[in-house]
Amino acid sequence: MLRTTQQPCTLVVCRGCCCGNGRKHPGTDHAWQLDRLRAAAADSGGGFAVRTTDCLGPCDQANVVVVQPSTAARRAGARAVWVGFAMDDDCTGDLIDWAAAGGPGLAEPAVALQLQFIRPPREKRARVRR
Repeated sequence: MLRTTQQPCTLVVCRGCCCGNGRKHPGTDHAWQLDRLRAAAADSGGGFAVRTTDCLGPCDQANVVVVQPSTAARRAGARAVWVGFAMDDDCTGDLIDWAAAGGPGLAEPAVALQLQFIRPPREKRARVRR
């Protein structure tokens, strides 16, 4: 019997070369932002999760957070949403509110957060000879 694990909406917070870098963005308390996200996830009782990752790629749009849909939402067709320039308190609050409400496919993000959606970097394509 194949068991599938139901994953909640997950905020994947970039902490690579540029995101979370105090020298590049000195006006942002990056540690506090991550602490706030993690505390909200813990308070959600499993409603959403937070994890960090190395560089996601669009460094010119740091800080980047990828909002991954829950397993149920993904099965219904939802896809991950990339958010750029995620550095201020309002954006952090909007991310928390959206994830707590279910995230992509289950809840609508705040309009201000939608303005920060970015395209994910393109995967390197194999060069085709003709």
